Amino acid sequence: MSVKLKYRHEHKFFINHHQFHIIRARLRSLAELDSHAGPTGEYHIRSLYFDDVDNKALHEKLGGIHDRVKYRIRVYNVQDHVIHFEKKIKKNDFIAKLKEPLTRPMYDAILAGDYEVLNQPDNPFLMELYLEMKHKLLRPKVIVDYIREPYVSRFGNVRITFDKELRTGLHAVDVFDPDLKPVRALDDNLIILEVKYDEYLPGAIRSALQLEGLNRQSASKYVICRKHLKFNTWEDY
Repeated sequence: MSVKLKYRHEHKFFINHHQFHIIRARLRSLAELDSHAGPTGEYHIRSLYFDDVDNKALHEKLGGIHDRVKYRIRVYNVQDHVIHFEKKIKKNDFIAKLKEPLTRPMYDAILAGDYEVLNQPDNPFLMELYLEMKHKLLRPKVIVDYIREPYVSRFGNVRITFDKELRTGLHAVDVFDPDLKPVRALDDNLIILEVKYDEYLPGAIRSALQLEGLNRQSASKYVICRKHLKFNTWEDY
């Protein structure tokens, strides 16, 4: 694909509720709530992650491969007026994202196994998805579900999010299933803190994030939720 990508820094941390309250209190004078946040200052995210027949995305993440991609369909607040198919691209410590809107009929067709809706030669990303599904058997694998509290700063184009109540849909793959009851995928006391920025992270925000014991970690929601889908006793993700 010839699309020019915008790569950003991305850092992830596991934090407890005590650290969360301290960091949030510090950030409130340095950043603003994202305009998409609801009255509670949060919104709900549900993503359906895809992987190929070899579970390439899963194994590359577990193997520590620096350059890799993941595909997912994402919706907000379990509503279908905004549905995006996304490709998250990672190169070393930098990330970029491509996304394309889907209609609800397109989503329903994909869930039903009709991938011809993606066969659109004038749309490079949809064609990439179509070929991945046709030749590499890219298929829905797991639902990842959580509540996000987002903050933004125009300085450095910083985005800081607290992702809470991480849940997995287990073997379910329909994000709009009214009977879906996701189960906890992470210790109740842990929150995933994500920090994204362009060329630099302002010093004041960097200082606000400095807490004793706060270490950058690999916190892949996809991998965490896939851990709940072991098909054999010998599997150990």
